[in-house]
Amino acid sequence: MDINKVSEDEMRIWNMWKGSFKRIFGRVVKELSEHTGLSEGDFGILDRLVQFGEGKLRQQELADSMNWDKSRLSHHLTRMEKRGLVIRCPLEADRGVQVIITSAGKAALDEALPIVSMAIRKYFLDQLTDQDIESITKLAERTKGDPSLR
Repeated sequence: MDINKVSEDEMRIWNMWKGSFKRIFGRVVKELSEHTGLSEGDFGILDRLVQFGEGKLRQQELADSMNWDKSRLSHHLTRMEKRGLVIRCPLEADRGVQVIITSAGKAALDEALPIVSMAIRKYFLDQLTDQDIESITKLAERTKGDPSLR
């Protein structure tokens, strides 16, 4: 077997997996956007601020957690600041910037969480068997620690 090529069957399963993920993820994001006005990025930022930083994170830590470059995050945060969802404050100890969720941002996240949860359940979790969950869990655990996937 040539490791530099994939068979037709391998390409078919790759495309099926990508398509399934895109459809499911797209439906979840559509529900989020239609019901709350938040984008996927807005939700990701607000959720990480609460989950990883108890409402605040250094901008670089937030960028790393989103797998975004600094410029992309900075532009997105500027739009979120204009909408009153977050504020940015320079850190006194170094040249870093802290991103803080506002009360409006927390209220938007609180409104979005049940909508996202219901959409994940409807479009993903309810479609899975126990065996599917076991297989997906094994794949995620195996690839999570793979440095070539970072």
